[in-house]
Amino acid sequence: MICYEMRIVEGLALERIPRRSLTEAVFDQLVARIVSGRLAPGQALPPERLLCAELGVSRTAVREAMSRLAQLRLVAVRHGGETRVLDFRTTGGLDLLPHLMRQQEPSLSAEVMRAGVEMRAALAPELARAAALRSGSATASALRAVIARMEADGAPLAELQQASLAFWQAVVDGTGNLAYQLSFNTLRDAFLGMREAVAAAQQAELRDLAGYRAIARAIEEGDGDAAARAARAHIALGIANLTQLSRKPRRKS
Repeated sequence: MICYEMRIVEGLALERIPRRSLTEAVFDQLVARIVSGRLAPGQALPPERLLCAELGVSRTAVREAMSRLAQLRLVAVRHGGETRVLDFRTTGGLDLLPHLMRQQEPSLSAEVMRAGVEMRAALAPELARAAALRSGSATASALRAVIARMEADGAPLAELQQASLAFWQAVVDGTGNLAYQLSFNTLRDAFLGMREAVAAAQQAELRDLAGYRAIARAIEEGDGDAAARAARAHIALGIANLTQLSRKPRRKS
């Protein structure tokens, strides 16, 4: 059922939605306004009929978008059906990170990219340490197989990026830690939203075969401290360039 009431929702400045991927488009517009602060924490969203009139979409699209917002804890439906914006910095989880990476707000993009890079830099040494102490040779076997793929002469960055993800997936699996696994998944998905730019920024890291070998060797020997040191040195090769990505203008999709 299409909403035909043509009242304008004051203050939102929402854009008409093209007739494709309606739920996704509604969701993206509302996420952008919530995380930028244009829809402030505690603010009540307009009724469903006004949102679908303003956006030119069906109630189904609005309801599905609202359901996704609620799942990410960006909004909460209160008694009586009123929907209010939540403070995502206090209610959101890691599952919000990939969505934040896609935002066009310059200051938020810089903050999110910096946070993701810092989290990755902090997490990688601990992943390597835990894998060395808990799985040792079993994980090292998987790592050596990945490194063999990376040793092909002239391997393009895209292939090295995929192999690097497989390398770190094996490390994460070796930790046996569910929280580490879920955190890795989130960071992977967030950075893959900028796949080509991230690969270019990580070029020195992706081509650091000696670094991958050092991590694998320390894990095989069960030396947690050495594994952490090797991972820290390896990850450092990409940190500066990844951080620079946050300062470059983002093209609107």
